[in-house]
Order: sequence, then C-alpha cells, then structure tokens
Amino acid sequence: MEEDILNRNKNINRGFRKLEVWNEAIDLYAFVKLNILISSKISFRVKDQIEGSVFSVHSNIAEGYGRRYLKENIQFNSIALASLAENYSQIYALRKVQLINEELFDEYDKKHYSLENKLINYNKSQVKQLKEKSDWHNDYIVREIIETYGIED
Repeated sequence: MEEDILNRNKNINRGFRKLEVWNEAIDLYAFVKLNILISSKISFRVKDQIEGSVFSVHSNIAEGYGRRYLKENIQFNSIALASLAENYSQIYALRKVQLINEELFDEYDKKHYSLENKLINYNKSQVKQLKEKSDWHNDYIVREIIETYGIED
C-alpha cells in the first residue's frame, strides 16, 4: 500500500520520495511517534519538542530537494542533520532518566545511526557535486509549452 502511494502522481517536485534518506526519516518519525511518544510518563511539552525535531528531519530533506538548487539542498540537509542531533539528545535524556527503557533506546539508536550516516553521505555527495560545478538541471519547462511557444531549451 505504501509503495502504491509513493509511486503514484509522480512529478519533478516529488522526486524526494525515492530517496532512501527521506524514507528512513519517515520511518524514524513513525517509530518515535508509535513507540516513544505514547508514554504517559513523558510530559506534553517534552513530547511536543521531540515530535517537532523528528518531524523536521524528513520535512527538511523534502524541502531541500524541492528547492532544485544544490546549495539550498545542502543547507536543508544540514538543518535535517541538526534536527536529528537534537532528537537524539532528547531521546538519550529520556533514557538517562529512565523514562524509556534500554531496549527501546537501542532500537531507536540503531535506526537513528543508520539514517544519520545516510544523510551525512547524501550531503557529502551533494557538496561534491557542487564542487564539480554541476547543478540540477531544472527541467520545469513542460514539453507542450516548448512546442507551443517555440521556447528553446
């Protein structure tokens, strides 16, 4: 079912859906929401901060991709990494005061570490691409418009 949703209504702006880092960020959000934020021991204020930081990760990956400009994509990926660090700190603090158990923290840590490394590598590849003076080919011009109005590529 998820695959069907992600494969329908494709366009240039929705390309982030094929990124492994975006999918893992969605999975980390779901894990935190369904396993950690359900605890009645955690205050509403802390839950709100945790949800905000983990939600920000996939949001910034998508927004950076949607900008279609390498420098902005790198910037938004860096923001996503910062949110990921913030979220780790929050979850670690909950483990430290025993509001979440070791097993749950270990599962979270494994998912977080995988995403963090993939996002670091994704950002490094974007920086390398920028240093090589290449950029996204912004292909927003629809073929019909080119043909109708005689616009050159």
